[in-house]
Amino acid sequence: MSLKEPAVFYNMAFDWPALHWNATYLAKLLAGKRIRFRVGMKDMGTAPLFETECSYVEGTLEEFLAWSLREPSCSSGPFSGYEPCKYWAYADYKYIATLFEDNPEQFKDVKWSDFGFPGRDGKESTLWVGTSGANTPCHLDSYGCNLVLQVQGRKRWHLYPPEDSNFLYPTRIPYEESSVFSKVNVVNPDLKRFPQFKKAQTHMVTVNPGQILFVPRHWWHYVESIDPITDADHEARVEEAITRTLICAVQSADDLSTSDSWLNPTETEVTSHKTNLQYLNAAVSGCLEHQKRNKTEHIVPGTHNTEGTFEDSHKRRKVQVNADSDFKLMPCESNLPTIKTKKPEKILFGQNLLKILPQSQQTNPTGTTESYFKDFLSENEGHLGKLYHAGTTSVMNNDSVAFVDQKVPGSSASSIQAGIGTNDLLDCVLNPQVIGLVAQLLLERARHV
Repeated sequence: MSLKEPAVFYNMAFDWPALHWNATYLAKLLAGKRIRFRVGMKDMGTAPLFETECSYVEGTLEEFLAWSLREPSCSSGPFSGYEPCKYWAYADYKYIATLFEDNPEQFKDVKWSDFGFPGRDGKESTLWVGTSGANTPCHLDSYGCNLVLQVQGRKRWHLYPPEDSNFLYPTRIPYEESSVFSKVNVVNPDLKRFPQFKKAQTHMVTVNPGQILFVPRHWWHYVESIDPITDADHEARVEEAITRTLICAVQSADDLSTSDSWLNPTETEVTSHKTNLQYLNAAVSGCLEHQKRNKTEHIVPGTHNTEGTFEDSHKRRKVQVNADSDFKLMPCESNLPTIKTKKPEKILFGQNLLKILPQSQQTNPTGTTESYFKDFLSENEGHLGKLYHAGTTSVMNNDSVAFVDQKVPGSSASSIQAGIGTNDLLDCVLNPQVIGLVAQLLLERARHV
């Protein structure tokens, strides 16, 4: 709780059963249960679209998915009056305690206790399910912090520090006891009406499945779903195929007698290089075909979230989970664990905790700067896959780019080998930043083939 800036946690929820809560799974689990969806136009004006100005539709998750996928069965359903290419739909603030009242065992799929909140699970969270384009107007929450687990799809967060409040033109209309809204549509601002907004410093991050976003108390945030629910799944399959190909190659070449095992017991099968390349090609082809189909058919299946709320003195506490899913936990301060320290604990950022920087220094969810990705891809267009600076190996982390000479003067090969082993190699080569960049390069190359 001493962390005062927004950050993304990696590798905190890899064993949470809630990561299996994709929209199809939830539709089966909540079969027949009618849910209220908020509906809005995708083409936004310069004014925020508050909840009081939206349309509302009641339907099941099965009907919602059929509509978002433009299946024939949705022609007469509750969403039939809205064209999915023009409208988004969002089931927000759906209490898990109510949704899963017949399946209370599902509460245990969410493990907020891993973050130091003993005994807290999904019962205090809420579920959010929406299509691409679904959004929440910019606001700050009056009390508590936010922990958001992304389950499926991707969400882009626009964050602003408390000291920028005057630049965001706060309002209590529409009134919500736990929130203060901004009069500004932060993604399409009317700078003539709100000129001070130019001074606001945007911290922007896109949160991917399995990642957990921490939003400190009183930080403003605007949230938008930016992908169909299956986009991230296709890209993840490409990254998985790359990882599998590399890890099997290293495993085959490594000394199998070593006691330092780095393969999970559930991943002991080492398939052939030919098999792995077939899987990689299938994943790349599937991803490109899906992206092409989205562009031509405007398929917009959405995102789902889970939020939790806490009742305390008749006040609402929010915890959000997305299907593009987020879990957003806003614990009541009175319930926070007491940490006895002589001085504030220093927060160490690194591979598993990524600091969210202002937009001018912005990083993407894998920790690599957005400008680095764009510059690298544009400069090497038509030459993807070629190696530059052949005499060096580059290793990028969150703070800098270090270049390490392949030949170290005065060092023998045996001395270098003694200091670097298989685990060291895998930690670098299989770093999510590296795999993410390789996946983008492969997809870019495949588009030009």
